[in-house]
Order: sequence, then structure tokens, then C-alpha cells
Amino acid sequence: MTKQYSYPKDKVRILLLEGIHPAAVDIFKEAGYEARVVKSAMSNQELRDVIEPIHVLGIRSKTQIRQPAIGASKRLLAIGCFCIGTDQVDLDAAASKGVPVFNAPFSNTRSVAELTLAEVVMLSRKAAHRSMELHSGRWEKSAAGSREVRNKTIGIVGYGHIGSQVGLLAEAFGMRVVFYDIVNKLPLGNAVQLASLGELLQSSDFVTLHVPESPETRNMVSSREISLMKNGSCLLNLSRGSVVDLKAVSDALTSGHLAGAALDVFPREPGSSSEAFECELRGLENVILTPHIGGSTEEAQRNIGIEVASALVKYIETGSSSGSVNFPHVDLPLVRNRHRVLNIHRNVPGVLSNINRIVAEMGVNISSQYLGTRHDVGYLIMDVDQKISREVKREIDLLDTTIKTRLLF
Repeated sequence: MTKQYSYPKDKVRILLLEGIHPAAVDIFKEAGYEARVVKSAMSNQELRDVIEPIHVLGIRSKTQIRQPAIGASKRLLAIGCFCIGTDQVDLDAAASKGVPVFNAPFSNTRSVAELTLAEVVMLSRKAAHRSMELHSGRWEKSAAGSREVRNKTIGIVGYGHIGSQVGLLAEAFGMRVVFYDIVNKLPLGNAVQLASLGELLQSSDFVTLHVPESPETRNMVSSREISLMKNGSCLLNLSRGSVVDLKAVSDALTSGHLAGAALDVFPREPGSSSEAFECELRGLENVILTPHIGGSTEEAQRNIGIEVASALVKYIETGSSSGSVNFPHVDLPLVRNRHRVLNIHRNVPGVLSNINRIVAEMGVNISSQYLGTRHDVGYLIMDVDQKISREVKREIDLLDTTIKTRLLF
């Protein structure tokens, strides 16, 4: 017998922007949904124009989702960021609208870590610069300033999923690994956690940044921090463009204080290949510039597509919010022969009491119930008798604390 759904699957509108990997489309298709795919990003105004009927929106890093677009949505259930970062989404605005945001914090870890180590070797050997010289017809064969990375120290700022993998790969190259993080982390391999960013900068031959974008990390590496780095050391940034002051890096490269730099992210990135790329580091010697491709491998994009699309399908069909970045994590196994009420509400005292009062007055049997809260939002999953589920939903919708209620069966 075909399973019934409270909302027909063919009516669910899924929009995927920015050329999200076909594996995501396959996940939706296998679950019975059809996704519309758009290769490019959308501007804020374009999003506002199309978002009203959309139930699920998938983006990567270029599409900015702010309050105007979120406010214009009428049916939006969830947003999927098919990448690691979520700073392109106004997370608080989404949460207040009852919209959880999902991402893929692990899927491109290996890809970014591999590129980081590749660039460490290329900088140490000045290989990228020598390649540019050959392309221009110059043969400059020299060992001057070209060194092995073995026995050198790599300093990792931000020892999360990517930073810790960078450490393991660097150790396999015979490098000494030190790291700095704002919280205590369990070192992998022989890595050593240092007490301060200054200590790391002063002791490292290569400094590589793997931190999220936040007010605390904005321009965290500028003139002062670069002055603490070893003379002849190299700086790498494969995290977020706002983390590094590029003018300070340019000055340090020009003066010779830094021997090289590699950047995959920039404060201002073109929206498409038709836009010109402007950067203070263009044309400088021993500088590797890549167009935000740290996680751009077939393996990473496929894994991201599967991970995020699977989380979105699970949320649509079971209400599970595990893995969301702006929402209470609530997950309950489905109960046979029951209807599921999903209530998103303002996190104020008395909400659960009011909902339980409604249920009690109707004489409803609750098979399972779980409430989670996060900041100003509460999320309740409740499995109830089939006969009375619609009445329960209707009464809960009337509460002034309710943001959104769904019924699954």
C-alpha cells in the first residue's frame, strides 16, 4: 500500500541554486520529490521574487539569504547550505521564521586539507612562481630559497574538522605541527596546542588559517600579527576572506618579511566568471591565488550533495532537525499508526503546558513527545492518535506563541 503524506510530494517545491551536485537531485528524486536546478546564484531581489512558493531552498556560498527574502517566504520549510559555511544566511531571521538551516560540516574536509598541504609544498619550493616564469618564457632554475617542508613547523589556526586533518597530513610530510584554538582541543598525532596566537605566529614556518567568519575573526591577521611571524615564513588562508588584511599581506610580501602566501578566499569575490577579479596580491612573487576551490572536488561536492539533501528529506518527512545550525536538535523515531505534530514556537514560559492542556482536554493519547529549545525558538515533536490530530494542530495554531505547525502522517 502506498504511504500517504499530509502534503503531496508532487506539490513540494524545491529550488537548488549555484550548480549543486546532481547527487542531491538524485536523493530528492529517490524520495519522490522533484527539484528545480539553477546553475547560478541569485541576488536578494531575485530571491524575493521567487521564494514565496518555495518549500526547500538549496544554495552554496554565493547566494546571500537575508531578512527581506526570508520575510517574503510563505511556505519555506528549510534551507540547505551545500557547503561548510552558513554565514551567507541570516540564521536568526530564519529561526524566527521557523526555518532550520542545514549544512555539510564534514564533507569537504579532506579536499581542503589536501589543497592546503599542496600549497605548503608549492610555496616552500616556489613552484607556482617558477611555473609562471616558464609560461612567460623565462627559465630560472635555482635552489635559492627553495626548501623541503620536512622538519619545518606548520602552525594551524583553528583546529576543527579541517585544521586537524591538515595536521595529520603535515605530520605525514615530516612537519612539526602546532595549533591554536579558542577552546581546548584533543590533539591528533603529535600536534601540540599552543596557549596564544602570538606564540603560534612566532614559532611557525607556515601559518594556515581554518577559522569561521565572525566578528572575532574579522581581520584577525593584520599588520601586527604578520610582524610577529618569522622572517621568511608563509601565510595561507583557506577559511574566509574577511579573516586576513590583504594590504598588510601585500606590504609584508613586498618588503620580504613574508616569503610567500596562498589564498583561496577573498573579501570580495566575483559573482560569476564574467566579472573581473581584483586583489592587492595579483602579480606578486610566490603568491598562489585560487578561486575559492578548497572544497571544489568531485568527491567533496558529491558528498555534500548527499549529506545536505538527506538531512532535508529527513526533516521534511520526519521533522528531525538534527544537524541544523540555527535550530533545536530534535529527533524521534517514527511511531506506527500515529500522526506527528511538529510545532515551532517562541521560547517563552508556559508553551508546553498550554499544548499539553489542549491535548488533555481532547482526551488525546500521546505516544511520544520531545521538546528542544535554542535561544528564542522552541521545537516540539509530538506523536498523537490519528483521529484527533487535525484538531490538535488547529488548536495549537491558535496559540499566540506558535510560529509554525506541521502535521505529518
